[in-house]
Amino acid sequence: MPHPPVSTDTPPPPHLALQHALDRLAQGLSVFDHDLCLVAWNQAFLQLLDLPPELVQPGLPFEHLLRHHVLRGEEAPDAHTELALRVAERTRELQAINAQLRAANAQNEAIARSLQRSEAQMRLITDSIPALIAYFDRHRNYRYINRGYQEWFGLNPRHPERVSAREYLGSTTYESIRPNVAEALAGRPVTFEYELQQICGRKVMVRTSLIPERSSDGAVVGCFELTFDITEQKRSHEMLVQAQKMEALGQLTGGLAHDFNNLLTVIIGNLSALADARPGDEMVAEFVDPAVQAARRGAELIKGLLSFSRQQPLEPQAVEVAAQIETVRRSLPEHLSLSVETAAEPLWAWTDPNLLQNALLNLLINARDAIAPGLDGRIWIRTHLEAREPLGLPAGRYVRLDVTDDGIGMDAATRARVFEPFFTTKRPGLGTGLGLAMVHDFVRQSGGAIDVTSTLGAGTTVSIWLPLAEDEAEDTAADTDVDATTEPTPARGLALLVEDEPQVRRVVRAQLLHLGYAVIEADNGAEALPLLEQIPDIQLLLSDVVMPGGVDGRRLARLAREAGRVQRIALMSGYAPADVSTDDDFPILAKPFTQGELARFLETLESPLP
Repeated sequence: MPHPPVSTDTPPPPHLALQHALDRLAQGLSVFDHDLCLVAWNQAFLQLLDLPPELVQPGLPFEHLLRHHVLRGEEAPDAHTELALRVAERTRELQAINAQLRAANAQNEAIARSLQRSEAQMRLITDSIPALIAYFDRHRNYRYINRGYQEWFGLNPRHPERVSAREYLGSTTYESIRPNVAEALAGRPVTFEYELQQICGRKVMVRTSLIPERSSDGAVVGCFELTFDITEQKRSHEMLVQAQKMEALGQLTGGLAHDFNNLLTVIIGNLSALADARPGDEMVAEFVDPAVQAARRGAELIKGLLSFSRQQPLEPQAVEVAAQIETVRRSLPEHLSLSVETAAEPLWAWTDPNLLQNALLNLLINARDAIAPGLDGRIWIRTHLEAREPLGLPAGRYVRLDVTDDGIGMDAATRARVFEPFFTTKRPGLGTGLGLAMVHDFVRQSGGAIDVTSTLGAGTTVSIWLPLAEDEAEDTAADTDVDATTEPTPARGLALLVEDEPQVRRVVRAQLLHLGYAVIEADNGAEALPLLEQIPDIQLLLSDVVMPGGVDGRRLARLAREAGRVQRIALMSGYAPADVSTDDDFPILAKPFTQGELARFLETLESPLP
């Protein structure tokens, strides 16, 4: 089969081939650009408008074509002219539309620039807020995070799509909050609190709110997230709660102190009288002495609670530390070994001796309880002089006491809370959580410091620093719990005893009689006033502070001093807050007291009034 002939002609350029194709069209065709300048045309277009070929060139403005018709004088409205007019009208419309489009484009560009500025401003705002702000879609993929994520977790806010909540929160925390996220994606706003750890290792308490976003058809498409650090808020709330607990404790203690100390006054007074009546009786040593000791510890406990709640000031003096240790060491059970290592020379601390004794007793009890029952644990008490500034205290010399046990020890979380009131690791009924809190408060009020070092499974050491009593102190060791038997003293004159509690009045009356006073009694201040007016030569007025009837002890003492008919005036109270103890400078004897303590108190009274 013969092959078709092969052309040896070179194919025309593409634009010429296109022009040949346009010229083969029977309809007139022209193409103008957006500025209405001629781009392309065909022969039919030239013939339709009767245009000379030399006039028509690429880029020819359309208005030149119209001008050509006018110059030719073609005023008759033939078909060509009508077409030209329609084209011109359409051109003007297109020009107007084009102008509108250009204006719209300019406006859109301005809006875009404004949106960009607004977005930058919004990011600046969200980055400045001390919180985490984010948005994640319904597939739990982050679409936006603020700079807070970078500061808390080291995440890049420019790439939220790379953020994994499970990674930066940790699996445990992530699983704990998943139900809240699911609830938000179901369309319900949620707020919840939890603990998380930042990249620096700091643990914080946070509060997160999730707000669902819905589409026009009501479907949840994502959630806005806002997370705040509430660590300080929580701490402030806990401090407020603690302050309220302390206020309640103070009110409770103040309400109980008066009545409780009155009871102890009766107990101690009668037991002391019994001991005095039977000198050398073995039954006294076996039964009476321990009862007196227990009653006195009850009184010191109330005193410690009053001091703890800031309702009774400390009574500091020079205290020989070793003597206080010997007083409390008998509180330990026999199966526990107590080793005492004291300094070669006696160490005198400037502190309240009774509260120091209570503090040591608390520490020994805690050390005892830290040793598992049945085990032969050991407890050490060490004392030495320390000439440095422990825990930020002022420069000076301090007496240091260390109480160490080889018990179960504490972890870091427990150690951080040991001084919190009402915090205890003991089973219900075995501890109040006030022991170490009271020790801490006592040490701080004494101008000292306290610290705890402990390792889980390796025991605990509690260290106390107390200011050194610089001057050589006299022996101020506590008196024996039961007063020594003494012979009645010579007559001292007439005493007016004012006390509303009959049992307390009975005990104090017996003590005053033993000290050589003749005693007349009054049940309250109102009953005592006529006695003061009618009975001359009253040597001593001893009155309770808190009494019913409208005339309390303070008012009675003021009236007696104004009248000038009483030689000595003194008050006694089971509850003596600071404003009472300093009011009008009347000396106050705190209940409970023994006969010996009453005698020493009366000896300190100022000389008779003129």
